[in-house]
Amino acid sequence: CMASAVAGYKRAFGSDTVPCNYEDLEKCDLLIMVGSNAAWTHPILYQRIVEAKKNRPNMKVVVIDPRRTATCDIADLHLAIAPGSDAAIFNYLLTESVRQNCLDQNFIANNTDGFEAALFQAQATLASKKEVASFCDINESILQQLADWWCSKEKAVSFFSQGVNQSATGVDKANAIINCHLATGRIGKEGMGPFSITGQPNAMGGREVGGLANQLAAHMDFTTEGAIDLVQRFWQAPNMATKDGLKAVDLFQAIEQGTVKAVWIMSTNPMVSLPDTAQVQRALEKCELVVVSDCNTITDTTVFADVLIPATSWSEKDGTVTNSERRISRQRGLLPPPGEAHHDWQAICEVAKAMGFTTGFDYKQVFEIFAEHADLSGFENEGKRDFDISFYSQINQQGYEDLLPVQWPVTNTNPFGTARMFSNGRFYTENQRAQFIAIEPRFPAIKANKDYPFILNTGRIRDQWHTMTRTGKAAKLLGHIDQPYVEMSPLDAIELAVQEKQLIKLDSVLGSAYLRVKISNAQKKGQIFAPIHWTKQFASDAVVSNLIPQAVDPLSGQPESKYTCVQLIPQTNLLYGFAVVANDIATDALDYWCNITISEGKYYEFAMSDSQLTTTQNDGGIINLVNKALTSNGVNIELGECIEYRNPINQTIRISYLMEHKLQAVFYFSPNPTLPDTQWLITMLEAGKVITEIDRIALLAGQPSNSVDKGKIICSCFNIGEKQVNEAIVNGAKSVIELGKVLKCGTNCGSCISELNGLIIPTSKVLSADYLDASL
Repeated sequence: CMASAVAGYKRAFGSDTVPCNYEDLEKCDLLIMVGSNAAWTHPILYQRIVEAKKNRPNMKVVVIDPRRTATCDIADLHLAIAPGSDAAIFNYLLTESVRQNCLDQNFIANNTDGFEAALFQAQATLASKKEVASFCDINESILQQLADWWCSKEKAVSFFSQGVNQSATGVDKANAIINCHLATGRIGKEGMGPFSITGQPNAMGGREVGGLANQLAAHMDFTTEGAIDLVQRFWQAPNMATKDGLKAVDLFQAIEQGTVKAVWIMSTNPMVSLPDTAQVQRALEKCELVVVSDCNTITDTTVFADVLIPATSWSEKDGTVTNSERRISRQRGLLPPPGEAHHDWQAICEVAKAMGFTTGFDYKQVFEIFAEHADLSGFENEGKRDFDISFYSQINQQGYEDLLPVQWPVTNTNPFGTARMFSNGRFYTENQRAQFIAIEPRFPAIKANKDYPFILNTGRIRDQWHTMTRTGKAAKLLGHIDQPYVEMSPLDAIELAVQEKQLIKLDSVLGSAYLRVKISNAQKKGQIFAPIHWTKQFASDAVVSNLIPQAVDPLSGQPESKYTCVQLIPQTNLLYGFAVVANDIATDALDYWCNITISEGKYYEFAMSDSQLTTTQNDGGIINLVNKALTSNGVNIELGECIEYRNPINQTIRISYLMEHKLQAVFYFSPNPTLPDTQWLITMLEAGKVITEIDRIALLAGQPSNSVDKGKIICSCFNIGEKQVNEAIVNGAKSVIELGKVLKCGTNCGSCISELNGLIIPTSKVLSADYLDASL
């Protein structure tokens, strides 16, 4: 996910080093957040930014993102740009830096190459403010305000993430950002720099050890002069790769073509995470040997494994991780590996030794690998390469256990680490000068048209992580958003004649997905958003990557994972419902289902054909469906008691099944896609309580008797619902701080603060006039 940022840094600096620290986010006077909903994806870091802005009110925060997200809550300016147009914004800042005379001429002359070509390209492609604003689909005054702040506030950080990186032009976007910082000398200094924030923990650590297909270890690659020979001599390797390996999309194409016959997949789920999942499936089905290392028995990818190796999970791993500011930290396992689970390094060593490579893989302890890694980083380095932790090349077990967090480089002459990179204006290119890159902004190759008129943007949500193999198992993390959805503007909803939570089909040139509708002013007309997380383990047909083509950046190989064009087909005449049951149920009769994790038992929401609604089939169809579901659930329906309620006016049906006075299952059916709250029913099932007469009345009425109805969960950390928050507001809590004192919500990770503010002040501050014009 960081390949584009890595390539951009490499082109500019000769090093894939992030030149910023976290404290720069707090000390800058202008923070430009590009393609990052940090409020949800980096909540702890975001709260540091919130606190910094609170303490320094003159600090300006700008969000550049096609949609309005929770991060916009602290923004002084929001540029709701056309998806993919990021590079044009920064090309304009480069030209404005010239016009407003804020260039650092000495830095450009003494420390860089290529400025004239980069400036010429920026001026030639989009020559005026009007052209840039039109290209980006924003208001000229909004664009100019950003430019004026950029030129008047010296301490500026550009904070960018997957909205920039996951693009077929991601490297160019990164370099357009870097160009602006080089031109103004805003690099290697406090409160300044281009900060690419990683999309997952230890992404930096993965790069250090050669975790990309075009890398060798210790930040060396195949294009670095002498690097192949150096690594070969250090490891005394009889055979060495001499060119880039296959990047992810290329790899699976090669597997399908038969040129790669074996693949070992570790701790990733390409059947969900890679674009065009149909192609990935064809490749795995054809591959002669598929080995998968995972801590889960069943994922969308493990079902294709010929060999499944039990791996350790995060809380069981032991080693080091490196965060986005180059800080290496010890990661100590909280739990022992269960059963036959092994760390990845152990599995690799055992396979290698079985293949005859005994001497090169005879590690006994993890510190030995770290020491070797450190030794390679300093081998014939002498300051020529950025990554150097040779101070630890002789580390022992105790030293490794006592290792404190430190920012590399860490050498014998600098044993306490390096707080800031590039402060001396020296870079790791051949001539030690940073390189400007001439950038021509380009939109994605696929354009919206009459057949596929909607631009789909994808991304993460607050409480889920990647493909839900871990977080999807935590009931608490599904309290906030429990189902896959597609978010659209009210204007598009009106034109499509769809309502909230209605099922809708998304079709692209490659595949389809069925999602529930979410209507929001956060979206511009013609643009929609869907989260990436749901898999076939959790929903019937909600893998969003199935819609995405395999367009990749030519330099980094990074797929364009966040963009495609689709048509939307509303699904009508459906019967919606939910089931709260003890175990899994049969789902073959359902057009749509979503398996929502609860603490005990199973909870499903579903939709099915309206053939079940007809008078002649209603009894037989619904009852047969319930009986089949219960039978598949292991329930003997002859031994229990059924409580049933039907409302012929609104066509709702409620069926509860009890055994020995304890609730076994509840089913609800309605033509209305907005279903009633189920938390009280889930609580009754989980508690295993004896059902009283009052409870029976509640089951018939479909409303809790004496249970607390929390409403939609807002704070996952403390399981606080919307109704509880609203009640506290009515009772006098007028701020997030006061809500925290009463309910604790917002006092832990802070990712719910945006929604808490929205409940306190229902009408949110809208930051961009062009956004209002386009969307409201």
